[in-house]
Amino acid sequence: MVKTAQLLQTLNDQLSELAALVAPLAEHATLSPRFDRQLFHTRSTLMQAYLAEAQHNFNQLRQAVERQQLPQVVWIAERLAAQIAALRRETATWSLRSWDHASPTLSRWQRRRLQHQEYERRLLAMRDQRQRQLAQATSLDEQQRLGKEVEAYSGRLARCRQALDKIENVLARLTR
Repeated sequence: MVKTAQLLQTLNDQLSELAALVAPLAEHATLSPRFDRQLFHTRSTLMQAYLAEAQHNFNQLRQAVERQQLPQVVWIAERLAAQIAALRRETATWSLRSWDHASPTLSRWQRRRLQHQEYERRLLAMRDQRQRQLAQATSLDEQQRLGKEVEAYSGRLARCRQALDKIENVLARLTR
């Protein structure tokens, strides 16, 4: 029972870490599903859907443990571990993914969307880093400098999101 509790805690911790990794990519879509149907049942092209399925499987695992259904526990735990590993790989290689083939115009706009989504992810990370540094800054000069940097990153992020919205609108028109 102790090993099972440790397993559940480890998987829960990994899912929490994964949720933080996936957060910047959660609403970013791809042209086609990224994972095999054997691994994920969802056919969504959003990373959030894959994460939600993994979290659902974790809840099923917890219930199977409570009911002491050992074969189910083993199967669900192995599946969940594979899902977590796959999601980690996908988030690590997200920016390297090539787009599925589509019409040249559509493909170009989708590449732009992917590029801007990557910009957004990086800007979020940089802004968050500066905000953490600002919270720990002790000197007034450092606080002012970091405050300006946070403000600049926030402005860039807003412009990036505006561009993403425009790209999404173009894609919506192209795929009607």
